[in-house]
Amino acid sequence: MTKTQRMLAAIALAGAAAGLAAPAASAAGSPLSPLTLPDLPTAAPGMPAGTQPASVQEIGGKLSEGANQLNQLMELPNQLAPVIAPVQPITDLAGAVQ
Repeated sequence: MTKTQRMLAAIALAGAAAGLAAPAASAAGSPLSPLTLPDLPTAAPGMPAGTQPASVQEIGGKLSEGANQLNQLMELPNQLAPVIAPVQPITDLAGAVQ
């Protein structure tokens, strides 16, 4: 399981736990209220068109895209290892001279 998948699983588990806690709280005697999503943020004056998210799904998609990019950044040292390996003895020697 990748880091991204673990993060998404943790978010899903937290959401499920919150969903299970809500009926328990309402069973304690408080009346049921409908679950509502928060309002989407509004664009600040002067922002270009298209920068404001149009839906919750779009926000989730952007979060997922950012998590994927972060995961790729975490893998960068592994991808650069074949490029660095040929010059590794020279850099080690230069470090020893200092």
